[in-house]
Amino acid sequence: MSKASPRLLFAGAQVCRARDASGIKFVMMQSPALILASASQRRQQFLRDLGLPYMIHVADIDETPLPQEEPATMTQRLAEAKARTVADRLAGTPTDALIIASDTTVALGGEIYGKPLDAADAVRMLRDLRARDHVVISAVSVLRLSDQRLATRVNVTTVAMRAYTDAEIDAYVASGDPLDKAGAYGIQSPGFAPASALDGCYASVMGLPLGDLCELLAHFGVQPRQDAAAVCLQFNPFACCAVGKTHRARIEF
Repeated sequence: MSKASPRLLFAGAQVCRARDASGIKFVMMQSPALILASASQRRQQFLRDLGLPYMIHVADIDETPLPQEEPATMTQRLAEAKARTVADRLAGTPTDALIIASDTTVALGGEIYGKPLDAADAVRMLRDLRARDHVVISAVSVLRLSDQRLATRVNVTTVAMRAYTDAEIDAYVASGDPLDKAGAYGIQSPGFAPASALDGCYASVMGLPLGDLCELLAHFGVQPRQDAAAVCLQFNPFACCAVGKTHRARIEF
């Protein structure tokens, strides 16, 4: 996408259209507007459930790890790069919008498990993770377009996987669900239910740490209509980590 013609999609918001001096269309929302730099359906659903109107502007950046890059370092770098990429594309737009960007990484023993290349790669990942503990790292960044102020939180959660069978792996991969997910699984998948325990943030493993996001937004003067813990509990039947100050909880499945 070029800077001259940013593509914005809208969800749950009243908007008004105008043109800048060059004649390029832009859209203004209730200030500050929120722009989600992601096509993730899970992240979009979280924002809707929080009662936050938002626009979508997908960053679409190169997510290749740098040589010898640590998983947490990479995750933070990618979240911030997504926010800055969208900010660059919207440069000159007369708005104090906040850009929300996030990235999630699965890591086992220092090895990064991104989205699988294909079904065979998904099977490999799920076999590697089976009956072992791994970490899920989610970084969320908020960038204010008017002054480029950027704030980021990084959430690290340990997930213990159950000893699922090869037949379960094959059926899950055949469903197509793991093919767009880091580590080739969705913790919220009711049919597969891959995790046996979790130490940290359930929503973070789904792709967006809600407690961290809400605290970042508060620094920019935005208050969600719905409580983060209440939203999390729609997906997570156990105690939400956002209830506590440390944003951590021990969950047994």
